Amino acid sequence: MKKLIVLLGLALALSSCEVKSNLYNWGNKSSSKNATEYESSVYNYYHSQSPESLCALLCEYEYMVTHPGGERGVVPPGICAEYGYLLLSPNTPQIFSQHATKRQKEQFSSGDYNATFREKGMLMLQKEIELYPESAVFIQPLIKKFSQQ
Repeated sequence: MKKLIVLLGLALALSSCEVKSNLYNWGNKSSSKNATEYESSVYNYYHSQSPESLCALLCEYEYMVTHPGGERGVVPPGICAEYGYLLLSPNTPQIFSQHATKRQKEQFSSGDYNATFREKGMLMLQKEIELYPESAVFIQPLIKKFSQQ
């Protein structure tokens, strides 16, 4: 009887261990401040607003969209919208073509960044609505705006 109680106690203790799983993949951990690559890229972009930080952020978004992970296996909420908006923003294709590294440019197969970014940007906005229908209220006006340009 004593062994049974010990075994039950041990089973209860082990079953209460938490297995941490993430619904979404927010990127690999970077070396700085225990942040993910995505968090570091976003911070660097909004902090410095440099062409190089824009190129790094675009590549991080591309990676996140093409390598979804986490428990759900889909892109995290808002990522497609942010990525699409950046791709469709004025001057992004020119900045990328002038300042991206060779490795960064390889992530985007085309040399015609105007057409590639426009097409991919619209697809990303539509994908945000597809994955998260509640975002349509915010994304539909953006699609309309960028369609008229």
